[in-house]
Order: sequence, then C-alpha cells, then structure tokens
Amino acid sequence: MTVQLSNLEHLPNYQITERLDVVYGSTVRSKHVGKDLFAGLKNIVGGELTAYTELLEESRQEAIDRMIVKAEALGADAVVGLRFSTSSIAQGASELFVYGTAVKVAPISQQPYQAPPNGGYDHSNQNTSQNTNPQTQVAPDDLPRFNPFG
Repeated sequence: MTVQLSNLEHLPNYQITERLDVVYGSTVRSKHVGKDLFAGLKNIVGGELTAYTELLEESRQEAIDRMIVKAEALGADAVVGLRFSTSSIAQGASELFVYGTAVKVAPISQQPYQAPPNGGYDHSNQNTSQNTNPQTQVAPDDLPRFNPFG
C-alpha cells in the first residue's frame, strides 16, 4: 500500500488504528539568476511568473517525497493533517516545509444506509381522528467517528 496523504485529521473511509509520529520533509531552493531577470521584466508587464510557479511546484513535490520516505520508514499507511509552510532562509533562498502525522489505518466497512420502516416515522401512537401526538422520526445509527485526541 502506498502512503496516502490527507490534509484532514482523518482519512476518509479508513479508521486510524495507530498514531506513529510527526513526519516532515523540506527543501531549500534559490532563484536562478537568469530566471530572476526574466521574472523582473515580467513583473513590469504583469502576468504569471511561470518560472517561479514551476520552482514552487518542484519544491512542494520534493518536500512531499522526503516526508513520504520518513513515513514509510515508520511503517505508516497514511499521513494526516498535512500542512505546508515556507520561510526565507537567505536573500533569494526559501525553505518549503511539509509536515503531518504518520498513522496506520484500516478500511471501514461501508454498509449501505437502509431507511427505517414506515419512512422513519412511528405511526403506532397516532390517533387517526385527532393529530395531537407528534410524529417521531427514527434517527439513523451513528457512523464511527475519528477522535484525534485518542
């Protein structure tokens, strides 16, 4: 199973069975002088700085790949609570940092919802000549929920 990623505190359709550790990945990148000159000219005219967009995309992927290697080393099935952070390291160089919680998961067996008999209403206490008794709706069973605090 490949490590699945989720920015939620859970993984949809899975139950967290074990929390392993916080995992992270980072990369520090600097701007290319030639691309920086072109970006400066583009800044005058306006528009997307595609060289920087590509640089950030490559940085994000490299940081994620490094985080996944750490998660796999722990035996994780997934990383939840995924977050990105950036910071300036030096003039022209920035760090892109990604982190989350490595977890083990198990699939949740999904049973299709079946409506209660009589459309969910209890008609047994209802007087047909007078409608004085309120109809009570039967609530569906609670689905298993993930508690991030244990």
